[in-house]
Amino acid sequence: MDNFLKMYLPLYLMAYLALAFVVPTYRTWKQTGVNPVTFGKEDTAHNYIGFVMKLLIALLFAAVLCFSISNKVYQYLMPIPYLQKKWLIIIGFVLIHISLAWIAIAQYQMSTSWRIGIDEENETELKTKGVFSISRNPIFLGMILSVVGLFFIIPNTLTFFLTMTTYFIIQIQIRLEEEFLTRQHGSNYINYQKKTRRFI
Repeated sequence: MDNFLKMYLPLYLMAYLALAFVVPTYRTWKQTGVNPVTFGKEDTAHNYIGFVMKLLIALLFAAVLCFSISNKVYQYLMPIPYLQKKWLIIIGFVLIHISLAWIAIAQYQMSTSWRIGIDEENETELKTKGVFSISRNPIFLGMILSVVGLFFIIPNTLTFFLTMTTYFIIQIQIRLEEEFLTRQHGSNYINYQKKTRRFI
């Protein structure tokens, strides 16, 4: 099982990044001419969250590569022995694939409204149907589930830290987006909030 995971997890992460970020970003830019990446370099809370998210993704790659490349190097991440259970690995494996499929569906349904961050310049359509009728933030939900799944597969101090930090950073970003969407869509978004949960 370990040998399979060492080969598979880096491939999974590359597929995850492609499906969750690269493909929808390129598609939106190609169809609209709008760059959906809105995080900038100005010293704002919004842009700082963008920086932290990039750092968390880089650290997640580092954790997976340490696990895949060298057992000796991986020990520096302080694996958590009592969580290294086959049944937890299976749960984690299922979670990362459910989350990937969930994100892909949400990305498809979001279409050209997809943004990385908050777009103050271009108005986007408020999506409320499909998976967005179940969760107001299906992509963020999928991201949280994927990090939790990876923690179950390779439980160590770094993946634990990444899981907790990802959850709290996403919670902050969601609240910033809610304020923005209330300003942009008014009562339509307020009514949507009343009908649909933040996550699920």
